[in-house]
Amino acid sequence: MIEIREAAKSQAAEIARLIMMAMTTDCCLYFCGEGYGLEDFREMMTLLVEREDSQYSYQNTLVAMDADRVVGISVSYDGGRLHQLRRAFVEAAKAHIGKDHSAMDDETQAGELYLDSLAVLPAYRRKGIARKLLLATKQRADRLGLPCVGLLVDKANPVGEALYASVGFRYINDSQWGGHPMKHLVL
Repeated sequence: MIEIREAAKSQAAEIARLIMMAMTTDCCLYFCGEGYGLEDFREMMTLLVEREDSQYSYQNTLVAMDADRVVGISVSYDGGRLHQLRRAFVEAAKAHIGKDHSAMDDETQAGELYLDSLAVLPAYRRKGIARKLLLATKQRADRLGLPCVGLLVDKANPVGEALYASVGFRYINDSQWGGHPMKHLVL
């Protein structure tokens, strides 16, 4: 039986791996400076998950658990806090992956709980876990007093878009992020 609950700091390494799965290998490598690779990125992301002042913090993460194994994650935060939370990523990227991301585009704004990362281990997919994580994320938005959950989905990801639509996300507008054409959806 899969249980959705708040993440613990001790799960940082597992959470970081799943965030990287959500980001895709190409995206992770895009963020790395010359001479840095996926292992450097993973180490940085693990440190960011362990922090409390990072957009990727364990405090911003819901985990799907199969007994004592993390099999899925939903990382979300108040969009109005993006710049404050992103500082940790910008500082860590300079120190751990040799690249300055201080001029990065905004992917969210105030008024939404921004769903930054959603991932489920391949062996656990197509079992309704992503749906449970999405619904739990909406409940989190309600508890925080935020009117909606927002996300960006790559226009080249119709499977992801169909999943979001199946739980009630609706299209708001087109966006660009990380050099990719995206759709902004809200629930």
